[in-house]
Amino acid sequence: MRQLDLVVIVLYLVVIAYVGLRLSGKQKSAKDYFVGEGRLPWWTVSFSVVATETSVLTVISVPGGAYSGQGFGNVELALGYVIGRVVVAAVLIPLYKRGGFVSAYQYLGERFGLKLQGLASVTFVFTRLLAEGVRLFASAIPIKLLLDEFGLNVGYQAIIIVLTLITVVYTYLGGIKAVIWTDAIQMGLYLGGAILAIAVLSHAVGFDGYSQALDAGKFQLFDTNFALSHVLTSPFALPTAIIGGAIFAMASHGSDQLIVQRILSTRTLREGQKAMISSGIFVVIQFAAFSLVGALLWSYNKGQTFKELGLASSDNLYPSFILHALPVGISGLLVAGILGAAMGSLSSALNSMSNSTVADFIHSFFRKVPSDDAMLRLARVMTLVWAVLMAIFACAFSSSTGNVYLTGLTIAGYTYGALLGAFLLGRLVKRANQVDAVIAFLVTVAVMTYIVRYVKIDVTTAGTTTATAIAAQWLVPIGVLITLVVGAVSSRFHPAPDTPYDHGRTDEVDDDAAAAPAGRA
Repeated sequence: MRQLDLVVIVLYLVVIAYVGLRLSGKQKSAKDYFVGEGRLPWWTVSFSVVATETSVLTVISVPGGAYSGQGFGNVELALGYVIGRVVVAAVLIPLYKRGGFVSAYQYLGERFGLKLQGLASVTFVFTRLLAEGVRLFASAIPIKLLLDEFGLNVGYQAIIIVLTLITVVYTYLGGIKAVIWTDAIQMGLYLGGAILAIAVLSHAVGFDGYSQALDAGKFQLFDTNFALSHVLTSPFALPTAIIGGAIFAMASHGSDQLIVQRILSTRTLREGQKAMISSGIFVVIQFAAFSLVGALLWSYNKGQTFKELGLASSDNLYPSFILHALPVGISGLLVAGILGAAMGSLSSALNSMSNSTVADFIHSFFRKVPSDDAMLRLARVMTLVWAVLMAIFACAFSSSTGNVYLTGLTIAGYTYGALLGAFLLGRLVKRANQVDAVIAFLVTVAVMTYIVRYVKIDVTTAGTTTATAIAAQWLVPIGVLITLVVGAVSSRFHPAPDTPYDHGRTDEVDDDAAAAPAGRA
């Protein structure tokens, strides 16, 4: 009976909220609410980083992508992500730790001025609203499928609202500690679900199933088609995945407050670096597990198309298998794992957006900074505000029309290049000031909006030519290049500052200095 699945899911939702609140304790300050006073263990933070970036987009889209022809291309992508994280760990994390920041954009405030800090924060929260709207909608897909099994015609909007309400409870009260601890638990659940699905599918298809999937190219790791049009448009072309993926990871993990906030909650610089690099290794393992699920599902379904299986899109493949091919109770547990991925990314986004609002907006646009108690109250209020807006964005979707994972990457392409470019401009162009940075930032966002929406490249496959958008991984390096060029050119129109900003030597940052609270909120 499917009632058992619902019981498992409801119990999971109640338990995860309770555990999050118990582990987080009472929040005493805004800094405690946002970065846990910098005292969280690195391995927990690493798991939280993985859970934050994984979300439902990975859990449901990667198996469908592997099934439909991407093979293990997402693992190839993850290798590029590891390279990008190593650079972030070596270059940017020391800056944040040395400054005692609770927001990545406080560096921009110190380097260029509060106006750029505020602009970067506004850009971050706007991008998060769009990207998390996609993620939150994706989380409703398996729940709707389950309810359909009962003959209950519940819309995506109702599911989104309920999911948001449950998540906001522990995020509102527990702050970053609740978010990180529950993320770690949820990562274990959805990754365990993938391993369980692999075991079930392996038993069903046997060695022959693996052999058939291998012959059909479902285990292909590297895409070695180096045709220029293919490299520019395919997310899985080798240069795109490795080079573009590395630069994309530098932006997503070095200049996006969603991830940086977690690293800032570690105890020391070295622990922050370990959390960053190890998270990349875990992502490689995750992508391999979910890709293997997709390859084995291809053998399990004997290569039938999504239309032949009666599925609306590739994003319905894994949820449909969970509901129809696994024992009752087990399927409920795996759906709970998908919910765990959704709640992990949602709670992380809410807390980081609240953080950015308080740490960046208040300091950038108001002369008088409120007391710490007032900041803590404001942090909680903004958590609720962003939860409402996030649900509204998610409800704007009415159906699943394709691979939501790649949709999420494309949304990031609008702004990630400008964000990472601003950090690199501050590091590389010493004569650049706030006006140069603001001009470069705005020009980059405008140009990238045009590129994402209108620039297409003709790709010919099997005699058919199709106008195809530039691969999402190239959008970040293009944006970074525009920011650096515009900022550098603009800086030539004014005298060099008498005292250029001192970047300091990052290799002199020791663990004790990095761990010492700076009193910022």
